[in-house]
Amino acid sequence: MNPTSIATVSISGDLAEKLAAIAAAGFEGIEVFENDFLTFDGGPREVGQMVADLGLKIYAFQPFRDFEGMPEPLRARTFARAGRKFEVMNELGAELMLICSNVSPQALGGIDRAAADLAELGELAGKHGVRVGYEALAWGRHVNDYRDAWEIVRRANHGRIGLILDSFHTLARRSPLEPIAAIPGDRIFLVQLADAPKLDMDVLSWSRHFRNFPGQGDLPVADFVKAVEATGYAGPLSLEIFNDQFRAGSTRRLATDGLRSLIQLADRVARQDTPARVQMPDRSPCIGVEFIEFALDEEPAHELAALFAALGFRQTGTHRSKAVTRWSQGGINLIINTEKDGFAQSHAIMHGPGVCALALRVADVEATMARARALKVQTFEQRVGRGEMEIPAIRGVGGSLIYFTEPTGDRAHSWENDFVAPSGDTGSTPALLAGVDHISQSMDYDEMLSWLLFYTSLFALERIPQLAIADPAGLVESRPLVNAEGSLRFVLNGSQATRTLSSRFVSEHFGSGVQHIAFSAPDIFAAVTAMREAGLSFLDIPENYYDDVEARYDLEPDFIERLREHHILYDRDGEAEFLQVYTHVFAQRFFFEITERRGGYSGFGAVNAPVRLAAQAREARPVTVPRPLRED
Repeated sequence: MNPTSIATVSISGDLAEKLAAIAAAGFEGIEVFENDFLTFDGGPREVGQMVADLGLKIYAFQPFRDFEGMPEPLRARTFARAGRKFEVMNELGAELMLICSNVSPQALGGIDRAAADLAELGELAGKHGVRVGYEALAWGRHVNDYRDAWEIVRRANHGRIGLILDSFHTLARRSPLEPIAAIPGDRIFLVQLADAPKLDMDVLSWSRHFRNFPGQGDLPVADFVKAVEATGYAGPLSLEIFNDQFRAGSTRRLATDGLRSLIQLADRVARQDTPARVQMPDRSPCIGVEFIEFALDEEPAHELAALFAALGFRQTGTHRSKAVTRWSQGGINLIINTEKDGFAQSHAIMHGPGVCALALRVADVEATMARARALKVQTFEQRVGRGEMEIPAIRGVGGSLIYFTEPTGDRAHSWENDFVAPSGDTGSTPALLAGVDHISQSMDYDEMLSWLLFYTSLFALERIPQLAIADPAGLVESRPLVNAEGSLRFVLNGSQATRTLSSRFVSEHFGSGVQHIAFSAPDIFAAVTAMREAGLSFLDIPENYYDDVEARYDLEPDFIERLREHHILYDRDGEAEFLQVYTHVFAQRFFFEITERRGGYSGFGAVNAPVRLAAQAREARPVTVPRPLRED
């Protein structure tokens, strides 16, 4: 793997915070962004010493703007300015300066003119013992394509002048990648990497606000890296990110994300190009959900158990040594943990009642854990009682846990090891629910890209296009992730508006986590009927909604009436249908959804989300009765 680097502009914090986070994440080097240096209260030697003390190397000092093609007297001034920067670089211990193509309206065009300027600059750089890399900005005034930048470098023909390639500037303009292979690798001085979502906007705004780490966007960054590898380039791969979310995010989390993105990118390239170079197991195929564990105190635990029973679950086990019970139905296992010691209790104290852990059934537990460690994912261990099964785990969203089991073999979960079944339990009650349809997690908006990278780099999950959902208090961004079989689905939700249901879940309960769980039902009408007979009521849906469904779809009046009676929401995609109904929110924290998919429906009923959110907002709002006006 090439040396790893990141430009200091890519993450939040002041320069000292950035350097500490970059080193802690495991990067080998940095690009010092000039503004980070200018705002630091210390000289270049002090910065250079900080970098060295952290075991980092400065791969570049950048950017130097509006250099080539300037008319006099501006040209003389740019050379004088460059000389001053070279002196600063000598004190910093930086050996390479990045020059980006000129965007000044005063710049004069011409490849030979630009090449002559760079050749002369090369002589000045040589006197200071440094090198210069030239990069084509996608919005450069005269040079906006790496092919023109390379031709300028080639004509400059100076050992101190080389090319800098940037994946964003190349891919944003849809420049062909094949010509990269013709560039000698030793003439490429630095390669910068950034991904981005596909957006229809001007390239400058796109670049300045929406770049992200490889694997978080939609650009073919792996193809770009493969093209660079064909040149024989062996230098650093350096992240250069401009992103409004990142500027508000956690410095250490972003630095870790950055290194994780380079690790997963190198793995993707190796698998496409040279499988013998693969250094870690492939993304883990997830088969489904083994269990979902809830942590809470005893009083709400009794209420949750009653809710489970009304949903058709039955208690199928009591832990041999802990205050933990198992509830089952169909292929679903739910755990209620009221232990007063251990991880679950600490999670409940911090976050309130809710999901503290998920267990995923994977094809190979050891391979999954090995990939997690290679991606710098935090693993988790805790004391295991005598005879209890040790289940490998990692940290997930909001500090929760993700356990791993296998379908068969030594890592298959054996409930009999840890749980005692109730006497006389025959398990003969017909199941109303079949399995877990999807798990929805709410998080701070600036965390969404981090967890997107976490899930897609570790597991064989694919992204579904992001959705913007209208909550009465603002927009919620929703990002679904699904495995190929449709047996595992996550939905990541975040909002910049502070009063949406998603945002209040995070702010009022001290962090991100599972906000709702959807169960699949073979027959949603039969399931809801039985649950209502057990005393369960569902989220109230307004009459206006059903009038609209009747107008939009060619449905039988009896079917519409059944939807209305049971508070069921409806969506259709071609001939495929989706039915969904929601419980009330439990303990102001989480809720459940019952779904039925018909005809291969693959979505999540996004068209119904505003209706559901508005109904939940009404339930959360205190009811007030207006007083009659006094008659004086």
